[in-house]
Amino acid sequence: MVVSGRVQGVWFRDSCRRQAELGGLAGWVRNLPDGRVEAVFEGETAAVDSLVQWCREGPQLARVSGVEQFDEDPQGEAGFVIR
Repeated sequence: MVVSGRVQGVWFRDSCRRQAELGGLAGWVRNLPDGRVEAVFEGETAAVDSLVQWCREGPQLARVSGVEQFDEDPQGEAGFVIR
């Protein structure tokens, strides 16, 4: 998924990592040069859906203005990392 708005410099990536780990998800999250955040989640459908919903709000200081969601085949990610 790609999240736009005020999502860099507001602890979005670290908060996302913590939420992913709480949900038992694998994947990664990174800042994009254009100010957006990109993330990949793998795991149980309900946990992925929950984290996608969280991304629509983000952490307290974030101001999410848009979310683009893409379905992809699992890549076998292990753990959740900030890139």
